[in-house]
Amino acid sequence: MMQAADVSVSYGAGPIVSHVSFTVNADDKLIILGRNGVGKTTLLKGIMGILPIKGTLTFKDTDITTYSASKRSRSGIAYVPQGREIFPDLTVEENLQIGAMSHPVDFKNKLAEVLEYFPILTEHMKRKGGVLSGGQQQQLAIARAFISEPAVLMLDEPTEGIQPNIVSHISHILTRYHEEKHIPLIVVEQNLKFARKLGNKFLIIQKGTIVESGPIEKLTDEVSIAYLSV
Repeated sequence: MMQAADVSVSYGAGPIVSHVSFTVNADDKLIILGRNGVGKTTLLKGIMGILPIKGTLTFKDTDITTYSASKRSRSGIAYVPQGREIFPDLTVEENLQIGAMSHPVDFKNKLAEVLEYFPILTEHMKRKGGVLSGGQQQQLAIARAFISEPAVLMLDEPTEGIQPNIVSHISHILTRYHEEKHIPLIVVEQNLKFARKLGNKFLIIQKGTIVESGPIEKLTDEVSIAYLSV
């Protein structure tokens, strides 16, 4: 489905991520872990085309290394960035319409389908995104990605600043969506409990390179202490 081969991503003066390789298939929920500042967000931005990469990125058997971010989006890669980045002055419905702009979907029918995952948004459709709670904004950001009918979904710290009951709800939604749509998830996360519940494989980045990876069962307390403790 997606393969990164010897990928490096630069930001500013030099590379932040160096020689990273991994593969995700339709049944994968890959969790990317690491301390702050090690390059996790930079890697996602490189995959999305927001930052330039070296190496090779293949998606659905096509080399997309030189694709722009918009072309990658049209190819089926969806990205929910850290901080959500919804449009605060647009209504919930207008935010969701933007999610459909790059893909020819029947918005009315697709909206009804997506709101089944996020019923809380139904009562807020005419409210501006900026007045929603943090948890509601995160659900809106994920719903906007769902509207685009992604072939792979990337999320950057979806639990950041979210209360525990909403974190559990988001985990359930992502698991359900993954199982129903048969698409891979790539999730940058700091919340170990969430990571272990959601993911089925992981990789840990330290100083811009992968230092540990494997099935989620290998993400033991010893590994987390060695690479993730502050």
